[in-house]
Amino acid sequence: MDLLKLPDRTLLAQGALIGIITYWAVWIIYTRLFHPLAKFPGPFGASITTVWTLLHVLPGDAEKTQMKLHAKYGLVRPVVRIAPNELVTSDPEAIQTLYGIKSFTAKTTVGYQLTIAARFPDHFSSEGGKQHAERRRIVSHVYTMTSILQSEKYIEKCIDVWIGKLGEMADCKETFNLWIWTRMYAYDVIGELYFSKMFGFLQAGGDHLGYIDATDDLIPVQFLATNMPTYVRGLFMLTGILFPKVRGALKALGNLTDATNAMLKDRLAALQKARKLDLVLDDIKMDSFGGFFAGSETAALTLSGILYNIFRTPRVYAKLTAEIDAAVQSNQLSTPHITYNEAIKLLYLVACIKEGIRMHPITGASFPRHAPPSGCMIGEYYIPGNARIGVNPGVLHFNKTIFGKDADQFRPERWIDGDASRMDRYIMQFGIGARTCLGKNISMCEIYKAIPRLLKSYAFELGSDEEMQTRSYWLHKPVAIDVNVRRRP
Repeated sequence: MDLLKLPDRTLLAQGALIGIITYWAVWIIYTRLFHPLAKFPGPFGASITTVWTLLHVLPGDAEKTQMKLHAKYGLVRPVVRIAPNELVTSDPEAIQTLYGIKSFTAKTTVGYQLTIAARFPDHFSSEGGKQHAERRRIVSHVYTMTSILQSEKYIEKCIDVWIGKLGEMADCKETFNLWIWTRMYAYDVIGELYFSKMFGFLQAGGDHLGYIDATDDLIPVQFLATNMPTYVRGLFMLTGILFPKVRGALKALGNLTDATNAMLKDRLAALQKARKLDLVLDDIKMDSFGGFFAGSETAALTLSGILYNIFRTPRVYAKLTAEIDAAVQSNQLSTPHITYNEAIKLLYLVACIKEGIRMHPITGASFPRHAPPSGCMIGEYYIPGNARIGVNPGVLHFNKTIFGKDADQFRPERWIDGDASRMDRYIMQFGIGARTCLGKNISMCEIYKAIPRLLKSYAFELGSDEEMQTRSYWLHKPVAIDVNVRRRP
């Protein structure tokens, strides 16, 4: 009896194997020869499976890989295939086509909505359209620069604490991690603006609440999940609970939820009575979480990237410090607190900030859009309808046709001597068009107020001549930036 069953099982296994081989053979032929994106160049593996896409973002350096892809295949056309149905383009004009206000492209699913039962998705994960526009309309006035400047004193409180801590480190001749301290500064600012008090990171000199570590543990997991085939994404997220770091991160986020609830408790009645905002409690929670994560991380990595490039370029550092000192001596800058409106009048400071933003974009990954059903044109190339296509700021910001032959160098003067208005159109630091980051003005206020205050008070030197290492999982984060600090005479 068993002998009779054996051949059947063997035949079944053989049939399954033949079926798998046949499926893949047909699929490969289709993707390589007949797929709507078959005409676009790219790695062989990328054209047949999204596994290649996952592997190319897994190391956290997608911008470097895509830069190489554009150098290799972009000579043929500025559009490269990185998945069976996904493209990336290095064409500078593509940003308006894909992300502009009048763009007819649709946002892809790049992340999981925050797990709060609000009426609207958070601004980051919302797919756009009327719903996204309505939510922005409700809260946009809160994020205007005029509104932010009314809260300048709260940002100054955080800078005061940071300045004091730097003095202690200077006296002890300690080296500090610039990336960690810019994060603590940015998080404490959000604490003041959203929760009415600092989280205490700067005062504690570390992540005593675990919120910062939580973002480091959870964001890569979410990013990798969005680059996986949909049929394994849910399982991957579920198995993440098995890892202690992920569980610890979720616990820290639970503590943040409690803090949010406590902050809102005293204000909810007033909001409901005033009825000035079309928001309910969960909508406010959603905005608070969005500001906490997106606002803190983006501001910190932008500020750390700017300062890193200033510190590693002695000529620029000396010139900027001289400008700040001259402005102080001529009473163009208030002391001890420098206002935003004073700082933006320092031409070389503005140039350094713009150049630092260009050199260290917020993201090193492309944020794809779905082409309209009728397709769209990228330069002279037709992109089929519903294909995914995106632009990587980590590639575009170094485009030599826009920023000059020395685009790989930190040279703030290009923003003074060159066509700054033209270059501005190709900077994707805070998004483009209708999805421009709501918290942009908060970040810029933090940056313009902090840099002259820091350089006026202390002298900084990088602890190493080695190039800064980064990891790109959505956000293009530094690994560490060791800096020596001393008091200025």
